Amino acid sequence: MKKIAFAALSLAVLVASSSVFAEGKTRAQVYQELIEAQQNGLDYVTDTSYPDVNPIFAQQVAHNKEALAAKAAAASHAASSTAPAGSVN
Repeated sequence: MKKIAFAALSLAVLVASSSVFAEGKTRAQVYQELIEAQQNGLDYVTDTSYPDVNPIFAQQVAHNKEALAAKAAAASHAASSTAPAGSVN
């Protein structure tokens, strides 16, 4: 009786653990999250400043965010200013 219960329990644990791994993130998702974290300045968080950005790097993080916003604005402006092919003005 104990062998059957142990086998059933082992099977349940095996099925549950395989479904957990199936719901994990892909490498591409983790890589994208890493890029977003770096763009948000999270690579300037130190042991002494966690969870905030270290005050020493605050100005640099603000500058990086402004540059990123300007780059995004320029890209969206360039995309919106180009007329679609075949349009008549």
